[in-house]
Amino acid sequence: MSDSTANGPVLAADGTPLKRSLAKALRREKTRALLLIAPLLIFVLISFIFPIGKMLLRSVENDIVADTIPLTVVALAKWDASSGELPSEDVYAAMAADMVVAVAAKAHTRLGSRLNYETTGMSSLFRKSGREIKKWDLATDAPFKEKFLELHDGWGELEVWQTIQTHSARTTPGYFLNAIDMQLTSDGPAAQPESKQILITLFKRTMIMSMIITISCILLAYPVAWILANLPARKANLLMILVLLPFWTSLLVRTSAWKVMLQQQGVINDILVWLGLVGDADRLVMINNQTGTIIAMTHILLPFMILPMYAVMQTIQPTYLRAAKSLGATNWTAFWRVYFPQSVPGIGAGSILVFILSIGYYITPEIVGGTKGVFISNRIAYHISSSLNWGLAAALGAILLVLVLLLYWAYDKIVGIDNVKLG
Repeated sequence: MSDSTANGPVLAADGTPLKRSLAKALRREKTRALLLIAPLLIFVLISFIFPIGKMLLRSVENDIVADTIPLTVVALAKWDASSGELPSEDVYAAMAADMVVAVAAKAHTRLGSRLNYETTGMSSLFRKSGREIKKWDLATDAPFKEKFLELHDGWGELEVWQTIQTHSARTTPGYFLNAIDMQLTSDGPAAQPESKQILITLFKRTMIMSMIITISCILLAYPVAWILANLPARKANLLMILVLLPFWTSLLVRTSAWKVMLQQQGVINDILVWLGLVGDADRLVMINNQTGTIIAMTHILLPFMILPMYAVMQTIQPTYLRAAKSLGATNWTAFWRVYFPQSVPGIGAGSILVFILSIGYYITPEIVGGTKGVFISNRIAYHISSSLNWGLAAALGAILLVLVLLLYWAYDKIVGIDNVKLG
């Protein structure tokens, strides 16, 4: 071998440097792997990431005011809302010009609905005013301030104009303030009236009840998973069918069954009365409250706790326990010092799964929870389907997402996400 060959770079079979050849082969493998997952990645982006991102953007978007009454927004920018005086004729004239266009496009009702989220009565104000304003002639009907004041008393209220001015920007923190029982006013953020302060309570209830449901699932699932993991395979498979059986039944059917069972005249109360544990006049109230929600959701989410635990417990060798006992450990010591620590990854995986699922449930709390057992997810569903306040629904969803990520981060710091296993 010549000195140049001995001291030069190692060559591949085709004569190129081996390092370059390996890097090229590695790039080829990565490209092939990316092409294999590209269809799934594109599908997830189109059907999941983009819609969620678009929905979350609604929590700060506020284009409707500026797009519907642009002249009024510009004129109101010069008005001092703290002066205690109504806007000048220029503002009313700008509103008249904007409203004529908006009524023709039937956009004034959407504007009224948007502002009604902030001040009650705005929707009615714009809807009723639109019927008369469409008859106005901008060239001959001036001055417009007097006409507006005669048209509806609302146009003479400072709060109406302050609301329009405050929420005229194209982006707003108002939805997020509403989500934490506050509101955006002309003087800055302020607390909502006590009659409207419910969302913080719902957030707290959601977190606390989700934690209770998770703990209940752990206590019920652990012995079941232990039995499944230590039975012969034939018997374990038979019992596993019973664990999976609820998945073959509709969620709505299972929840409705609990609604029937938990009633004061339901099966559970009838059995308690028959056993003499409860008097007929003192039947337990387990429906339309937090108790009903916890019982029903624990039953529904229990398989999601059993399966990760069972998968992990299957990997624990029984010889470890026998070895501990042979060294003098009692049954309890062998379990607590040897078996339980090895099952913790399954508990962690099941807990994360059940907790995240529970905070997002809304069908079960809606059916069995009444007014005292509903979650924040029920409020989000209400604003999406009933009140159509998508901005507030998006803000609530964003806050819930941040809370979940913070809890996930805290779990990773305390327990370590690397210790979570599914088997």
